[in-house]
Amino acid sequence: MVDKIPMTKYGHETLSAELADLKKVQRPQVIADISEARAHGDLSENAEYHAAKERQSFIEGRIQELESVLGLADVIDISKFTGDTIRFGATVKVVDEDTDEEHSYQIVGEYEGDMENNKISLTAPLSRALIGKAVGDSVSVQTPKGQKDYEVLDVIYK
Repeated sequence: MVDKIPMTKYGHETLSAELADLKKVQRPQVIADISEARAHGDLSENAEYHAAKERQSFIEGRIQELESVLGLADVIDISKFTGDTIRFGATVKVVDEDTDEEHSYQIVGEYEGDMENNKISLTAPLSRALIGKAVGDSVSVQTPKGQKDYEVLDVIYK
């Protein structure tokens, strides 16, 4: 039995949009680029041709990956969740107990993680430590920079 991949609605929409772009825009463009490069003659020394073929390989691989992920997606509607226990989809406000710095993170699916937008994957060490905890709980997480201790300040489902 194949495991489902938990994903937020937003994450599913984002990956679906990427797949559509790859199929409808990027794939036809790279095929045109390959045709144009072929017209320049000797393929063994044609850098444009080799670059386009490499790009085509990446695009086809990403299309296969996204089709597989989306086929296994278990889209979870987090707007129906309430409470102050942390689970998938929660936006969690924590404070670093050593520096008093506050951070907010949303716990999302493995393919949605994006630290620049404060979305951490369900498989990340901090997520694993936070799941099941509630407001007021403390967690210890081993990071590449050493042990970090956080206190949960708030749990929001939106």
